[in-house]
Amino acid sequence: MEPETTEEERFRTLTLEAYADTIVPGEKRFPQDRAIAGAAPGPGAVAAGALELLNFDATGITAGLPFLVRSVNDHAKAYASEAELEPDSGLPPFVALPYEHRRELVRRLTAPGHPEKDGWVSLALFCNMAYDSAAHRHTAEAVRDGHPGLLALGYRPPDADGAWRFPKYGYGRELAEIHPDTTAMGSPS
Repeated sequence: MEPETTEEERFRTLTLEAYADTIVPGEKRFPQDRAIAGAAPGPGAVAAGALELLNFDATGITAGLPFLVRSVNDHAKAYASEAELEPDSGLPPFVALPYEHRRELVRRLTAPGHPEKDGWVSLALFCNMAYDSAAHRHTAEAVRDGHPGLLALGYRPPDADGAWRFPKYGYGRELAEIHPDTTAMGSPS
């Protein structure tokens, strides 16, 4: 049984999911999904674990997330007013924006000269990292579990013995023969 979440936690989760989905869009998880706009086919940053990575203390961004959530929603309110939009008041303001407006707002926040640019770019980078490197996961486990970003980049599961081998050489030919003292695990002795 999942622990109950407060309205504030729900608000934060939806906002961070919407931001991550703006950076690496994916398909909706269910028809009424509001955080995921469904702007691209297949899984995006959220399905790849963006929230797990953002909440990983080692990133150094975790402590700033409450500020970023409040701030992006404040910016979304101002943007909605400027664009003469009437977003759903039952949602966080950023989540309530249609995808193209989320994208435009993020473009503005990450533009050169914006006073908060560093925070927004950092948030965007971690959303990308969740998708394209699974930085919050052990690579072998992520590939085994079908991590969508790694699979999209061409990662394939290791051989049965756990070692990664590549049937085609990167340069189209073998660069060197294996040293005779190399162990079965691939380490030089």
